[in-house]
Parts: sequence; structure tokens; C-alpha cells
Amino acid sequence: MVKVTVLYTGELHCQVIREDPRAILETDAPVDSGGTGVSFSPTDLMASALATCIATTIALYAQRKNWNVTGMRLEVEKSMATQPIRRIGNIVIKIQIPQDFSLEQKQALERIAASCPVHHSLHPEVKVELIFCWDS
Repeated sequence: MVKVTVLYTGELHCQVIREDPRAILETDAPVDSGGTGVSFSPTDLMASALATCIATTIALYAQRKNWNVTGMRLEVEKSMATQPIRRIGNIVIKIQIPQDFSLEQKQALERIAASCPVHHSLHPEVKVELIFCWDS
């Protein structure tokens, strides 16, 4: 089990601290909620967590197959919904893998991308769109 501590440091900023091994990140409230925009908002972290989980899941699968996905790039666009409550409404992730893969390999990578644990943990009302941009 992983344990993290969240420390509110004032002015709508928090520190997230993981002890073993030690790592720290900071958050800020969204600008439209009074934050300064100097760091990730909590919902930015959620969208980023999804993208990093997808990248890691693809990389783990590719590693087992001895496929090279070095240089893979994911761009995340997150939009908020306001009804019935404020929440993440939509996440679009563009996935670019620069290496040349066969059609069968591309289909396998696209399939595995949707299987990451963060994706499976999201509420079904959060719409997630994965767009693969193959450089070949």
C-alpha cells in the first residue's frame, strides 16, 4: 500500500508528500477558482495521471514484446463539466509513437492503452477519447 500525506500550505496550495521513496509535488487551485496557475490543479493531476498510466501501460506491454516505444508523446486536453456539479467532463489524449509498427502491432497497442488502471478507475460519465497519431 502506498501512503501519501497532503499538507495545505495556504493560498490554495497543497503539498503532496510520499515518504518511501520520498517525493513531493505541489498543487494550486485552478485560476477560475482563485488559484494562481503556478502549479497543477487537482483535476490537471487526474488527467495527467490517466496519461502517464496509459504511457506506462503501453511501455510495459511493449517491453514484454521487445518493441521500442521510446519517444512516445501524449498530449492531454481536459475540459470541465458544470452540470449537475463541477467535475471533469472530457479528457482527450493524443498519443504519438514515432516508431514504425505493423497494423497488428498498432491494434495491440491501441487496445492495451485503454486497459490502464486509472482509466478503469474513472467514473463512467467522464468521457475519455484516445487518438493515436502514428508516424509512419
